[in-house]
Amino acid sequence: MATRDTSSFERKEDAFVEQIEDSSVDDGRLLSVDERLAAEARIKRKLDIRLMSTMILIYLMNYIDRTAITAARLKGIEQDLHLSDLQYEVVVAILYVSYCPAQIPSNMILNKVTRPSLYIGCCVIAWGLVSAMTGVTKSFGGIVLCRVFIGLPEAAFYPGAVYLLSRWYTKTELCFRSAILYAGLLMSNAFGALIAAGILSGMEGVRGIRAWRWLFYIEGAVTICIGFYTMWALPDFPHNTRWLTPAERRLAQARLAEDAGEADEDSRTESAWTGFRLAITDPKVPVFMLLSCSQLLGLSFVNFFPTIAGTMGFNTTITLLMAAPPWIFASIVTLVNAYHADKTGERFFHIAGWWWVVIVGYIIGVSTMAVPGRYVCMFLMASGYAGFAITLTWVSNAIPRPPAKRSAAIGLVNGFGNIGNLIGSFIWKANWGPRYHQSMVISISDLVLSSSLAMLIRWMLKRDNRLLAEQELKGISTEEKERIAEAGRLEGITFEEAMERKRGFRYLY
Repeated sequence: MATRDTSSFERKEDAFVEQIEDSSVDDGRLLSVDERLAAEARIKRKLDIRLMSTMILIYLMNYIDRTAITAARLKGIEQDLHLSDLQYEVVVAILYVSYCPAQIPSNMILNKVTRPSLYIGCCVIAWGLVSAMTGVTKSFGGIVLCRVFIGLPEAAFYPGAVYLLSRWYTKTELCFRSAILYAGLLMSNAFGALIAAGILSGMEGVRGIRAWRWLFYIEGAVTICIGFYTMWALPDFPHNTRWLTPAERRLAQARLAEDAGEADEDSRTESAWTGFRLAITDPKVPVFMLLSCSQLLGLSFVNFFPTIAGTMGFNTTITLLMAAPPWIFASIVTLVNAYHADKTGERFFHIAGWWWVVIVGYIIGVSTMAVPGRYVCMFLMASGYAGFAITLTWVSNAIPRPPAKRSAAIGLVNGFGNIGNLIGSFIWKANWGPRYHQSMVISISDLVLSSSLAMLIRWMLKRDNRLLAEQELKGISTEEKERIAEAGRLEGITFEEAMERKRGFRYLY
């Protein structure tokens, strides 16, 4: 195959950029292949710069705010608020009581609002405010109240972010972008530990305030500022984003329509409740919900990562610094894994395979308390999130249309899934440390269950693809079958492979 002249392509792209930014250009004009490639590249660059960078920034603060409680534990929050071990576990877990159920209505609302940039931005401001207020709490009741209320606005973000990405990127682009987003979460664990180390070591007693209180004040204030920025930076939907030209908006909609063979829009009769009913009655969705729950229970160590790092016997600052590299490693693994998943179109092994890596890590953790072995264990445990990072992408691929159904499915899967985090808050008990053998055995069992459920989903999607292929064959005339067979003979491929080239939409498994 001849290679494309890159400079020529870039000149054509620049020329077409001038055209599509000119509002006088006919938006309905049929584009040539080169013009189409140039226009799509331009749209994706704009989205990657504004949508992806903003989402990553929000996600950094989302998890930093949510898990600040685990860093504060190392600097006296339990003693200052007179918390028992059980009360601390309740403080960690109570967030999910509001966070899990709120995700479903939040995603249903997001699908129906006209300006998701304003909706998500307001939610970011709200959780930043509650996070800052956590620093003024004086009792167990006060901090429980803050944790309940921070879960409500935070529920809008991750499932909402994945849904918003699915309104802009095709199924062969979505996995890697979702992984970039989730890498922001993993990096937040790294940077959150580094930021916490700096604040907790440098702010103790400043203006007579404990360092753990400064941690909440500072991180909450930064989040509020990011919330206002979000309102300006995020796109809305392909048909109404203000910083795209009419031609770009039209092409953005066409890309998604071609990707699934139908427009990415709800019909007049498809309300949010219709989407919810369609989602909950699709047999794949309950299986995905159980898979996500068992997966997150198996990975629930994330809320206790600094505590696990502390079992190696170092002081607070060194412990927090040592907690960062595993998450940096996990971020790199997540991006490479997702890039390969998009290139191959394969989902099961790119998701479940990393749970098996975590199981190996747990086995090492159960087998030794030596610092090198324990630290390797932490790297392997963190890499498991490379699989979770593309789980909701798999949901989006498996439940593509209508958007109301897809948004409800994403909310259901992630909302129910986080019950695993809630349960996981109680399996890493302080009296099971420093070995945490019971915790790791429970987690291994859950990841085995997750793998079994993922295999079931893979089988269901392969079955659905087979049914789609049979329906297509029934609609093809005898003459067309002969032409396809002849094309296969000339190209040296089988009839099935020739049909593969001609086929329409298929699920990725």
